This record gives sequence, C-alpha cells and structure tokens, in this order.
Amino acid sequence: MAGLSASVAAAIAFSTLAAPGATAADNPYERGPAPTNSSIEALRGPYAVSRTSVSSLAVTGFGGGTIYYPTTTSDGTFGAVVITPGFTAYESSISWLGERLASQGFVVFTIDTITTADQPAQRGDEMLAAADYLTQRSSARSRVDATRVALMGHSMGGGGTLEAAKDRPSVKAIIPMTPWNLDKTWPEVRTPTLIVGAEADAVAPVASHSIPFYTSLPSSTEKAYLELDNASHFAPNTSNTTIAKYSISWLKRWVDNDTRYSQFLCPGPSTGLFSDVSDYRNTCAF
Repeated sequence: MAGLSASVAAAIAFSTLAAPGATAADNPYERGPAPTNSSIEALRGPYAVSRTSVSSLAVTGFGGGTIYYPTTTSDGTFGAVVITPGFTAYESSISWLGERLASQGFVVFTIDTITTADQPAQRGDEMLAAADYLTQRSSARSRVDATRVALMGHSMGGGGTLEAAKDRPSVKAIIPMTPWNLDKTWPEVRTPTLIVGAEADAVAPVASHSIPFYTSLPSSTEKAYLELDNASHFAPNTSNTTIAKYSISWLKRWVDNDTRYSQFLCPGPSTGLFSDVSDYRNTCAF
C-alpha cells in the first residue's frame, strides 16, 4: 500500500507540475513575457527589430513601404499587421507604429498607397494586396504566419480597414484610427474591431464617423471604441502611448489569441477629468 501511495503521490505531483505547460501549449501563438502596464506603454517591447524597405517598383496593387520584424527566429512565426496612411499622406505619417508594434512581437508593414488621393475602398484593396505580398513574396515571409493578419489605418486608411474586413472576413483584427468613410454602416464586418476616435476631430467628427461606425457593427462582432480626449484628427500621426497601448492589447488578443491582454481591454481605461480617454465602449465578451 505504501508503494501505491507513493506512486499516486508522484502522479499527482507530476500532473500539477505539468499543468502550466499544458495550458501554455493551448495557445501556440503566444509571444513574449506576461504583459504589464509598463511593458505595453513602453516605446519598445521585448523584441529587437530589423527593417527592410520595399520599393513601389517591386510590387503591384500598393505603393511599397517598410517591413519591421523581430530579429529573432527562435520564437517561430509572428502575426502580421499592415498599416496605411490617410488622404494626401505618406507612409512616414504612420511609421512610428512600425518598430513600436514589431518590438512587441509582430511583423509590421507600413505602406504607401498608389496615390495619396486614393479613397477608402481603394485603400482597402491596397492593404489586402500588401498583406498578400508580405505573406507570400516578401523577404520577411518566412517570419510571418499568413493565417494571422491584421490591418490598421488612419483617416481614409481607417475607412479602408473596414472595407478590407468586409471583403476578406479572414482578417483577424482591424484598428481604424480617426477613420473617414462616406459609408456609415458596417453590418457586414465580422472582424474584431477597435475604433480610435478623437474628441476634437474636425475632419472626421466622431459623431458622424467613428461612433456610427462602431454602433453599426453587429453585436456579435467583438468591438471597442476608444476616444482620445481633446485630440485632433491627426493624433495618430505622432507617437501616442494611448493608441499604442490599446492597439498592442487588441492585436495581441485577436491576432495572437493571447488572453493575457484582456485585462487592458475589459473593463478598459477610465474616463474623466484626469484621463486622456474621453469615451470607451466595449462588448467585453471575451
């Protein structure tokens, strides 16, 4: 009986020790250490980053850009994020997000559009063309999990993320930043969507763009609306810790399926006098 008891005890001890590893193995996409407020607010995350330029002459369907990627190959592949600028703007206007997001464990492609006047539907097509190039033909393709692609965009680029998600439901997440689009309703979008609005936006006022976009998304779609306090339409064009923090959390949650980041999204940031967020809404169904 003593030998049997020892055997049972050993089995129990083994199962207890094995449990954390078994849990981690349930999510093969988890990358990086456990997050903290400090880690996702930092200018750089845990990964060293390299970059490569993509000439517009070497691609079709979009205007070239810059690929940022974690230098290490020991963690396997990473989810991808394609980021697009707004009307009359160039890649440089959203390039600050490239290294910042890549250092958190993503392959990030900041792109130019074919012309700076391209409308949201065109920008949506360009984002999908860039995603296909990144995952199938780019020099970084071996570092990317082609099944896990997200899209971000500013202004008309933000409106373009909605167009692209409507056209390609397999996109894992979108983040429209101060988005502009003549189409105000998006019942077709099933992709987890974080909309970043700006309270003082005079170009795409939240009352006629970001908020209607958010409310028109189906209740079955995971969604959040983050409004930057007293910010202008151009808030996404310079380094912004609030945009970065919640974008990282959204991408980690829906591209990497990493529930360690849910704590930052639900219930989410406080609003009020001493907050840089004037409004926050979320389905919190995760």
